[in-house]
Amino acid sequence: METVEMNSVSLKRPHSEDDVANADEIKRPKISEKAKTGNDSGQSVETVTEQPDKPLLEDTKNEIIPNEESEEQEDEELEESDEDGDPESFADMMKHGLTESDVGITKFVSSHKGFSGILKERYSDFVVHEIGKDGRVIHLDDFSVPVDDEDPSEDTFTVLSDEDKQRLEELQLLKNKETSVAIEVIEDTKEKRTVIHQAVKSLFPGLETKTEDRDGKKYIIAYHAAGKKALANPRKHSWPKSRGSYCHFVLYKENKDTMDAINVLSKFLRVKPNIFSYMGTKDKRAITVQEIAVLRITAQRLAHLNKCLMNFKLGNFSYKNHPLKLGELQGNHFTVVLRNITGTDDQIEQAMHSLREIGFINYYGMQRFGTTAVPTYQIGRAILQNNWNEVMDLILKPRPGAEKGYLVKCREEWAKTKDPAAALKKLPVKRCVEGQLLRGLLKYGMKNIISAFGIIPRNNRLMYIHSYQSYVWNNMVSKRIEEYGLRAVPGDLTLKGATAVHIEEGDVDNYTIHDIVMPLPGFDVIYPKHKIGEAYKEMLVADNLDINNMRHKIRDYSLSGAYRKIIIRPQNVSWEVVAYDDPRIPLFTTDLDKLEGKPLPVLPTDGKFRALKMEFSLPPSTYATMAIREVLKMDTSIKNQTQLNTTWLR
Repeated sequence: METVEMNSVSLKRPHSEDDVANADEIKRPKISEKAKTGNDSGQSVETVTEQPDKPLLEDTKNEIIPNEESEEQEDEELEESDEDGDPESFADMMKHGLTESDVGITKFVSSHKGFSGILKERYSDFVVHEIGKDGRVIHLDDFSVPVDDEDPSEDTFTVLSDEDKQRLEELQLLKNKETSVAIEVIEDTKEKRTVIHQAVKSLFPGLETKTEDRDGKKYIIAYHAAGKKALANPRKHSWPKSRGSYCHFVLYKENKDTMDAINVLSKFLRVKPNIFSYMGTKDKRAITVQEIAVLRITAQRLAHLNKCLMNFKLGNFSYKNHPLKLGELQGNHFTVVLRNITGTDDQIEQAMHSLREIGFINYYGMQRFGTTAVPTYQIGRAILQNNWNEVMDLILKPRPGAEKGYLVKCREEWAKTKDPAAALKKLPVKRCVEGQLLRGLLKYGMKNIISAFGIIPRNNRLMYIHSYQSYVWNNMVSKRIEEYGLRAVPGDLTLKGATAVHIEEGDVDNYTIHDIVMPLPGFDVIYPKHKIGEAYKEMLVADNLDINNMRHKIRDYSLSGAYRKIIIRPQNVSWEVVAYDDPRIPLFTTDLDKLEGKPLPVLPTDGKFRALKMEFSLPPSTYATMAIREVLKMDTSIKNQTQLNTTWLR
């Protein structure tokens, strides 16, 4: 088994003028980032970014859309509206982005000749199914709702008018000075009053109701049961003791990442996002299926969202006594379509057999390092160096390449004045990292950057130092494979349970490359006892860091380290080459297609194009893009995919 160096990239224009002219006929208008990358053998890749022709959320039921937008919603709209920038600015931004070699991704393990294919021409060409802790692949295959006597009737969701709902929401969120809301009961009956009581309590957690007579008319009076506390904690007294406190469900989503999806669900349910739990986050540009748990929200309420949301579906409801925890999943199962492939049948067979039998280098993928001219690992390195002026500068200084206009103005103002208040005024989107840091500097002052930086959410702060660890790991693994190839050697590390041990000379024949792990730098790991152990030290010394002292004076930024397998062999690998004529049609059915009874389109036996349909399962924290990279022999960075050719179809 040989290792292969990454060759230089040449790009080709993927579409004719006719293709571009016909773009308007396509059902889903696309913003396309198309470019082919390849090496001297002519391999290439094309990446297309498709946007749905409808907004992700469709206001089909006005009663559940609040009229008053929060700052966060305004931020989202500003961000989304700014994404439709002109193609030149996007391509210009990517010229200053990262390539794989910038972050240590330089080697391949297979010897086959690379070939071209279109990755994610449609986001529906990339489907991810979570694998639960029991090893079962999670599917959405049941919309039915578990019913018990405690559930409100379906009338609950329609008995209140839009105006009532707006007033109740403002009361619930303490947005006005009213202490109660009165709802007149038209066509008064006991049954009608009961339904209104149920509707208010079900749709607006934290509100209580009572009936009053006013001028001979019946009114339902809604009021706060316990002030602001009631909003944070769903009402305990109304939840049946016999029912599990958590409603577990399967979330099917298209073109939305997990956190955004949960934020949308929480807004529509009028609850805080922290009552949701999940085992892992899923990327935006894909169709993904995963399990979610939510505290004391009925399956009936959740199922009602299926009528109101586009590109989300909820199902497979059940009540349990426990939430979900990050990391509990066993992995993810991927279904990927690579369109318009050019490889011969022999090339494809060689590539897929190699993926199944050998695997791929377990690099951290490009998304780990950001897409702008300032990589996240550089900020992480400055944090570890305790160089807080550098951290502030890297986040806020002007940077080459195109950015959203308001960010450019904010950075220019910062460079000119070093005044956080003045820079913040140029920034309408306040919850971005730049806005959070500027707010922190405004609050704590320029002499307390550590506290100012601490305003940024913890997970975002830790992302920077984890990015640096990943950067070191990628570079060291490339050196390890260059130095010793795909075999175990004395001094390598392997795991005995959770403990890393060195492989001794006499035991080396008992191990293969699939047993070898390498450390992410930290204070609680050991390093290989060969040249690569020294290479770790040299790399950190060059970055003004001491490999023997990875503890930071701020505990959050102390790195304990971890171990990661250098080669991953995917499980459940299968593939098929199919012919097709129309690039708009799907080449497999999704869970939602099956539930809706949609048949798979009939494909020609001898179509104009060929596609490679591939399926495989990966453990957590591995990157499917790195597996696809190994098959196509391509650079997966956005920079290389847009550097010479970005075509925008409208």
